[in-house]
Amino acid sequence: MSHLSFPDAVLPRTTIPAEPVPIAPLADADRKPLTKKEVSADHPTWCPGCGDFSVLALYFKLIEKRKMWHEKITTVAGIGCSSRFPYFVQAHGAHYIHGRALPFASGVSLSRPDLHVFVFGGDGDAFSIGGNHFNHTARKNIKLTYVVMDNFVYGLTKKQTSPTSPVGFKSKTDIWGSTDRPINPLKQALAAGATFIARSTATNVAHLLKMMELAMDHDGFSYIECLSECIEFYPGAFDAANPRKGGAFNEVPADHDVTDEHAAYKLASAAWPGMFGLFYKANLPTKNANEQKLIADHRAKVEGLADWQILKKSFDRMK
Repeated sequence: MSHLSFPDAVLPRTTIPAEPVPIAPLADADRKPLTKKEVSADHPTWCPGCGDFSVLALYFKLIEKRKMWHEKITTVAGIGCSSRFPYFVQAHGAHYIHGRALPFASGVSLSRPDLHVFVFGGDGDAFSIGGNHFNHTARKNIKLTYVVMDNFVYGLTKKQTSPTSPVGFKSKTDIWGSTDRPINPLKQALAAGATFIARSTATNVAHLLKMMELAMDHDGFSYIECLSECIEFYPGAFDAANPRKGGAFNEVPADHDVTDEHAAYKLASAAWPGMFGLFYKANLPTKNANEQKLIADHRAKVEGLADWQILKKSFDRMK
């Protein structure tokens, strides 16, 4: 390779910060909180009675309570009934392709440290076509919140067996009843390395809002399994967890150590309808922090150099 010469006047000198960009505060104390009217967009198109309505209403409530502004709200989803979320939120976001919401959201989170990214999906989008991305986003501990509205069925495509459908469930793809054992989302999240794992239902709004707030405050990948009934294709699926329908909402014991992974796994094995609450929480380095450190370390090596000088050093190494 021929020698390249870079005179000082070719490119302007730039200042490259050696430290990571600090995360900006979510809110300005002088600004009024957004109202539901200001943050809601298209009218939700879910079937009347769908549990997803509750989750959307609580998301609006969370935005107002935490004084998030339009430029700080980021809503991402894949494909499915629940993944229509971004259509109904008047803010930045993306309705991405099937099963790929987490990779897209990861890019947003890593490139914009001033935002907290919320991802919404269903059991098919999260654990079938998107199952691999769930595992890798969890193990990398990328800072975002993933709320999976689990209804035990593919609702958008009119009743097919999903990864969480129970044995014996009759659908268009298992007309004699499913013989496949369903996955346990909590166990999968634990095994994948998620650092925040919680469980709630769309029928217990106070509890779900509390879990969403805890997830938002967590520095890392926070996952919430939310039982959200599909009243069209699997009505009554979660009656056993609804006290108003004769069920029992069994909360995680108050003395449970959320830092104990083995204890969390044991709780995740409880007989149906299982436990509800915070199962696991660990404070581990995030992918975001690791990336920022890597960038800062490399910037420190070229501190004080102009862009053309950095480029020349790169070319010199290639000789």
